[in-house]
Amino acid sequence: MKVAITGGSGFIGRAVAERLRASGHSVSAESLRSIPSPDDFAGCQAVIHLAGEPVAQRWTTGARQRILNSRIEGTRSLVAALRHQPPAVLVSASAIGYYGSRGDEILTENSPAGSDFLAQVALGWEREARAAETSGVRVVTPRIGIVLGRGGGALAKMTTPFRLGVGGRLGSGDQWMSWIAVDDLVTLVEFALMDTALSGPVNAVAPNPVTNADFTRELAAALHRPAIFPVPEFALKLLFGEMSQMLLGSQRVIPEAALRAGFRFRFTEAGEALRQIFAS
Repeated sequence: MKVAITGGSGFIGRAVAERLRASGHSVSAESLRSIPSPDDFAGCQAVIHLAGEPVAQRWTTGARQRILNSRIEGTRSLVAALRHQPPAVLVSASAIGYYGSRGDEILTENSPAGSDFLAQVALGWEREARAAETSGVRVVTPRIGIVLGRGGGALAKMTTPFRLGVGGRLGSGDQWMSWIAVDDLVTLVEFALMDTALSGPVNAVAPNPVTNADFTRELAAALHRPAIFPVPEFALKLLFGEMSQMLLGSQRVIPEAALRAGFRFRFTEAGEALRQIFAS
């Protein structure tokens, strides 16, 4: 299968491209820095859309606009380009930020969207991707959780204070973290390409979310470091402003659609995933 990936130079994009090439697919990486041309996707049977402005930054007015535009306008331009020669499938990334912060509530693909900034970004992002369905494209929108893997992503930022011996829970530590090992994520993306019965939102998270306090203990144990310096909520808000809601928000998300489709996760427990990541 010929597959085009937008955002192919990022942490997830590189891992997805590597997996697909290993599976025998022909993969090309496309940039959305300019308006995409239909020629960029000529002959592609599948498109994986991962491009977007990083959300892990202080949300100034300009940053909020870049985050929103890169997903809404970027996806709209991509779908317009695909209309000239539609692929069989578009896998367009979304995020569990779709649900907003929901405490202990168990969230599935059928749960309603939240109302905060990231929820509205994800809602619009998915809406633009689904527009490709009018061209006969099967659209899958994986709502991606915290991706755990070496060499990038959220874990690269999390480990530094622990390696220095000053790691600890964030705020109360009661907030739920929905995570996925990068190996499982890339396998799920490939699964979404190949399973013609799968469409719509798919929660790209492991079956067992954990609280931040439990995750912190597991990460410290995997690194053989202490976890005794909690970061108070006010300090996070002072450091990161509104973006701190990503760290303090609670999302207890279950991958109902993936499990129903028969997908099998390799890593179902956060501690197991972290030990494997840092084993070497």
